[in-house]
Amino acid sequence: MSERKKVFNFECARVERETTTPELLKKSRSRSVATDSGMKIYVDGKYYDERNAKISVFDHGLLYGDGIFEGIRAYSGRVFKLKEHIDRVFYSAKALLLKIPLGHDEIMAATVETCRRNKIRDGYVRLLVTRGVGTLGLNPRRCKNPSVIIIADKIQLYPPEFYQRGMAIITVPTTRNLHSALNPAIKSLNYLNNILAKIETLNSGCEEAIMLNNEGFVSECTGDNVFIVKENHLLTPPLSAGALYGITRRVVMEMAEESGLTVGEPSLTRYDLFNADECFLTGTGAELVPVVKIDGRVIGTGKPGPVTQKLVAQYRALTKVSGEPIYE
Repeated sequence: MSERKKVFNFECARVERETTTPELLKKSRSRSVATDSGMKIYVDGKYYDERNAKISVFDHGLLYGDGIFEGIRAYSGRVFKLKEHIDRVFYSAKALLLKIPLGHDEIMAATVETCRRNKIRDGYVRLLVTRGVGTLGLNPRRCKNPSVIIIADKIQLYPPEFYQRGMAIITVPTTRNLHSALNPAIKSLNYLNNILAKIETLNSGCEEAIMLNNEGFVSECTGDNVFIVKENHLLTPPLSAGALYGITRRVVMEMAEESGLTVGEPSLTRYDLFNADECFLTGTGAELVPVVKIDGRVIGTGKPGPVTQKLVAQYRALTKVSGEPIYE
């Protein structure tokens, strides 16, 4: 049996899933009706209710995953690291030869306005740019008008107890995309690489998992960057290993350097993760979440470590006072 298949034999903490009941269905329908009348979604310069926010079935974003997206957070009435997120949108678009019909400042303004119209103080923004309506063929040049969509809502990726007690994760067999195929730096609408890994994760009873690259080095998780702490060093896989240029990743590295930690980006193996003093994940949606077990191996003391806890506190403090104002 291969080493990657063996990881599926390790026990993972099972997350209880809600059973569908008439009461839950009733609540779901009630929320849907309320959301339809309240949520305003930006589509190509106009705002629509959730029920009426639509794109064509001929949009290549739907037909082929030809497009890009970005996840952005709002805290305390401010959009956190908005410029950096929009920068990354334009980097991804350039890599795909996708011409965004709005300028950088215009997308920033539209993002803030969408938050304002949805009365967001603490929330999550999903920004998408699709190739636009085309034919049933692959040719992107048939798509004349790319679409810009902005959704402002709420998100919670993991249960609160994961942030308090830490989470158990595994390594999955699906490897990260090759740079020479679909570059992992591009946040494209074709997310099947991550989704296949996520399916393997959920089938094993976990919520998140490590993905390796084709050389066997740690790349990232299915939706988050990964960090370890070892002897006063904060380490994370390099971008060349297939890790996404994470905005939260960069923020954490800067905070760690300011705190006196030595920050490095070496090639890491599962062995390095198993023997770390601490481990945690970062992401716009996930924020900072401690990891206490990987492939059945207890990390450090088996509890969120002091460095992780300090960085979590610093991050929360920063998000309360930093960002693009929504209501000023």
